[in-house]
This record gives sequence, structure tokens and C-alpha cells, in this order.
Amino acid sequence: MRVAILAHEQFPERAKTAVGVLRYGDQEVVAVLDRDRAGDSIREYLDEPRIPNAPIVAGVEDAPEFDALIVGIAPIGGGFEASWRPDVRGALERGCDVYAGLHYQLNEDEEFARLAAEHDCELVDVRDPPDDLTVSEARAREVDATVVLAVGTDCSTGKMTAAMELREAAREEGLDAAVVPTGQTGILIEGWGIAVDRTISDFTAGAVERMVQAVGDHDVVFVEGQGALAHPAYSAVTAGIVHGSMPEKLVLCHEAGRQAVHGYESFSLPPAEEYAALYERFADPVAESAVAAGMLNTSGIDDDQQAREAIESYAEAIDAPATDPIRFEASAVLDTLV
Repeated sequence: MRVAILAHEQFPERAKTAVGVLRYGDQEVVAVLDRDRAGDSIREYLDEPRIPNAPIVAGVEDAPEFDALIVGIAPIGGGFEASWRPDVRGALERGCDVYAGLHYQLNEDEEFARLAAEHDCELVDVRDPPDDLTVSEARAREVDATVVLAVGTDCSTGKMTAAMELREAAREEGLDAAVVPTGQTGILIEGWGIAVDRTISDFTAGAVERMVQAVGDHDVVFVEGQGALAHPAYSAVTAGIVHGSMPEKLVLCHEAGRQAVHGYESFSLPPAEEYAALYERFADPVAESAVAAGMLNTSGIDDDQQAREAIESYAEAIDAPATDPIRFEASAVLDTLV
């Protein structure tokens, strides 16, 4: 499927859905929409061999032919910005499907629903959970696999990236590995999953449990985490994922240099060693779990040696091996997990 990705004024730093699809998706990305960077190319900002060197354009009218538009931004609160409407409208008028991972449901938008019907298009709201969810039965540990959960010190610290990179590293070692996608980006990449931050609170753990059981028996299952346990707004979804997945191992993700909660800067982040202990204490009554590895996003550090030193300090703080899976190798911590 040929896709264009909407990332206006956010690419790449604040368009994690766009970056995730570019990095891990099977879709053929023909353009990124960002009016601030129009005329540039994707590789000028994400210089990785696996990422296509497609153009950045100002709007859908400037994009090459495509089959679907993906909204590649998930702002705090999951709202729909009015400035995106012309591009969504334009995609539908071109006969293209539209995928979005917002709390704002495109199917409930009268204009979009009408245009989709007129042009035989599909509106796909990936943050639309199934209707038959139930409470957890606390049975995720029964799967014949090592369950590893990526958790974080904050939002946007690399939990989805950790899960994807660790799966690929495990497969390269000959292991049968799977990912459980719990958020909009993972769902767009994998083509299935439940966005647990839109489930009824009582059913969040049950939704995660269902997905862990659904992937079947593997050597290892990597569960994509959401939010953070001490986050002032998103701790509830994190708690549901921890208890629903009943992990044996935890991977603690953090961004180097981040000292306060993103978007809630009056709240300082606890030290990494305290955060690691907090996750272990919280998980323990349901399923004894250990922080067995760390992932540190060092994109804000220019020098490789300084990045390595930051990773070493982080590893010492959490008392577990650590790496930056994009800058270096996820395989550096694989042995402690599987």
C-alpha cells in the first residue's frame, strides 16, 4: 500500500507515529506532509538506510499518487487539529483511505463520513477498541513464552521502539519472537492490536491479557508499553499494561537529559534507580518482575563517545545492561531478557 503521512509542523521530533511507520511499517511511504519542511526530504532528518528518501511536501495536492493517508501525529489528548482538515478532505476526494490514531474518531465526523461514502473510501480509527472486552483473569503468565514489557520514565521515551528493535534482534538470533501492540503506532505497523488508552479502565488489563494470549506460543513476546507509572496523567494505562501482561522481565526506557515530565514540566522525574524499583514493587504482587535491561534515547547527544558514557551511567543507575537501540544495537541487552 502506498501511503502519505501527515506530520504538519511536527516532523520528526514530535511525530512519533510518522517515524514509527517509516522505520518499521510495511507500507510504501511516498511523502510526508509538513508545511514547515516542504521541499526537503525525509533522509535529511532521519538518516537511516531502512527509511525511504521520500519528499516532504506541503499538502496532499503536492504528494505523488497514494492509496491512504496516515495521520502521523498523536498530540496530548488525541485531538484533531483544524489545520489538518484540508489534507484529510483532499485525500478522501482523491479516493484514498484515511488512518488515524486519535481519540477524535474520524468516523464520527459528518464531513469525513460523507466524503468517505461518496468516494468509496474507508476511515480507519485505530484507537477504536473492540466491544467485547472484559476484566483480566490474571492468566497471561500461562503462555509458553518469556513475556518482556517495555516501560518508561515518561511518555515518548522509546517503548514502542524498544519492543520493535528487540523483536528484530531476537529473530536475528534465531528466536521466535512477537510484539504485542498496545498503541496507535504499533497497531499501524503490525496491522492488529488494541489501543489500550481508549479502553474502559476495568478492561485495560483484560485487553492486554487477551493480546498476550492471542499471539500464542513463542520463545519471547515483547509488549509495547504506554505512559509511565508516575505520570500525573497517564499512569492508569501503564498500571493496566503491567498487570495485564504479567511480565517476567521489564525494559526501562528513558531519554537522556530529560528531567521533567514532558508537557507537565512542574513534575520532576524520579531518579532512574528509584523508577526501576517502583516498577518492580508495583508488579510484584501480581507477577514478580525485574528490570533486566534499559533503553536510553541519546538522540540529543551529538558525540558517540558521550552517548556511550551516558548509557553506561544509566546502566549503573538501574543495575542492568543498557543500550540505545537506534544509535547502537538492541542485541547488546538481549541475553539478559531471553
